[in-house]
Amino acid sequence: MISSNRARRATVKARTTATRAARRITRRGVGTLATHCLAVGLTPRDARTVAGSLRRNAAKAGIAGTVGRTFRKGAARACTRFTRAAVALIAALYRPRKQEFKTAAARLTTA
Repeated sequence: MISSNRARRATVKARTTATRAARRITRRGVGTLATHCLAVGLTPRDARTVAGSLRRNAAKAGIAGTVGRTFRKGAARACTRFTRAAVALIAALYRPRKQEFKTAAARLTTA
């Protein structure tokens, strides 16, 4: 595949992932921390990393989200969903070192 086409496809895929996550949060009013991270444009791997740090900060701040269930490949898993306001409070406590995580945290606080 031509490298310019590969770059274009990657850009479109990233934009699609972010848009779907943002629409899911808008539709339901709540989303997991990883979904909020995807909505601000992080890759799935980075979103999982940041979500783990945000979970620790949520526990420190005493912010408890709504407990729910998510389904993947026929298995049900417990998850915790947060509103945008709760994520903004959690992200205000988050102090990342990596530059792209800093920009994501800034976007989470303003969302």
